[in-house]
Amino acid sequence: MHRDGVDQADRRVRFGEGALARGARTPSNAPMRVPPVVLLLAAFAGMSLGCAPGARDGAPRNAPLKIVILYADDWRHDTLGCAGNPVVRTPNLDALAAGGVRFTRNSVTTAICGVSRATMLTGQWMSRHGNQAFAMFRTPWSETFPARLRTHGYWVGHIGKWHNGRFPAEEYDSSASALANGTHWIKQPDGTTIHVTQKNERDAIDFLRTRPTDKPFCMTVAFFATHAEDGDARQYLPQPASMSLYRDVAIPVPPTANDAALRALPPFLASERNESRRRWRLRFDTPERYQESMRNYYRLATEVDAACGRVLDELARQGVLEDTLVIFTTDNGYFHGEHGLADKWYPYEESIRVPLIVRDPRMPAARSGTTIDALTLNADLAPTVLAAANLAPPAGMQGRDIAPLYLAADHGAPDPAAWRDAFLYEHPTIQSKDFIPASRALVCRDWKYIEWPEFGVEQLFDLRADPGETHDLAAEPAQQPRLAEMRRRLEGLAESAR
Repeated sequence: MHRDGVDQADRRVRFGEGALARGARTPSNAPMRVPPVVLLLAAFAGMSLGCAPGARDGAPRNAPLKIVILYADDWRHDTLGCAGNPVVRTPNLDALAAGGVRFTRNSVTTAICGVSRATMLTGQWMSRHGNQAFAMFRTPWSETFPARLRTHGYWVGHIGKWHNGRFPAEEYDSSASALANGTHWIKQPDGTTIHVTQKNERDAIDFLRTRPTDKPFCMTVAFFATHAEDGDARQYLPQPASMSLYRDVAIPVPPTANDAALRALPPFLASERNESRRRWRLRFDTPERYQESMRNYYRLATEVDAACGRVLDELARQGVLEDTLVIFTTDNGYFHGEHGLADKWYPYEESIRVPLIVRDPRMPAARSGTTIDALTLNADLAPTVLAAANLAPPAGMQGRDIAPLYLAADHGAPDPAAWRDAFLYEHPTIQSKDFIPASRALVCRDWKYIEWPEFGVEQLFDLRADPGETHDLAAEPAQQPRLAEMRRRLEGLAESAR
């Protein structure tokens, strides 16, 4: 267990020159605002979003919790101030981490929107739930966590992006889909336009204010941001009030965003026919375009952070924050130009690792503001949510409840290194092997084996010595025994995932 957020106080001050970072309120008709400064100072005072240390220790550990899942899009593990990002401002999520626990090695089992969301709902790998792109998964709806909760008396709502075929509105008590065909700005019935993050936020607040107060609830807020608007050459379209953010900041270019790292890729990934390369040209092909894209991308992230802050404000205003499990995570990671790539899909660290912040009122106060480096996964979300409601997972769920990692004191918690020592990554072909090829990977704590089955190519990386994954060891004679063992283990995990 490591303490999180202690060094972030200095960082918040250093990048706190703007009103948004300081937590000042904007006018009520402005597109966004960050909750008051007292919310942010809670992280520094050892408090948890307004609650003194120890306030949660007396909460009944067997009472079903209310549940809020804050679920962003195309947002990798280090796009957070509390994760050490030197630029992006995420004061509300930083405060959430300071009052909860942050998982530093959390990953997805498939890094694409639809498949990852199906895994989140079902607790299953793609091989079992069957959604290989954006269609409805084949797992019976009754075996998803929203269905189980609703069957057992929860008021269940979904806000925002869906991406699993037709949205099953009849299976929810409340829903508001704001996908808007993948656009950042939505035309409303009265002719006005609203930013998709504003829409997601307003729908979430409306759910909380109109829910029945005599039932536990579960609300998933699936933000469309920070996903690009694929049909617009500008890609990232933040709100006007955000445009002063990062205006005078030079965004650091990743050390592997260079020609050498691109040439180290298998040729089919470095090909200009590959979709990741096409999107790299849209976003990152000149220094000027890189800066513009990343500034606008970070603006979208800060807008989501502000929306999360308002949802947390509303929970506190209603007096239910201390009865609510709050989870922040995302559907997949994102290349910021590393390896000469953009977007996600592939088994490299930038693509598969995503944030996971959990604030659980059952958590011992000593756990607040700590980090855990267990290999947690998006498949673990569904069983964790069900356990918080005192419900057993269906037999077909493959993930694990992560709460034991943080509910026990240090001496009683599972060893994160032993809790899961490896996992299967899998991704389907999208359109063709030249567009987005299929891949599989065995991801261990210190090593990664990648297979590109359509090309007969293998890669092997020592993650401890080579975290940027630029030195492929698959052809090294000394690594052949390891390679053979990792091939064998990959096949075993793939078989068990079906």
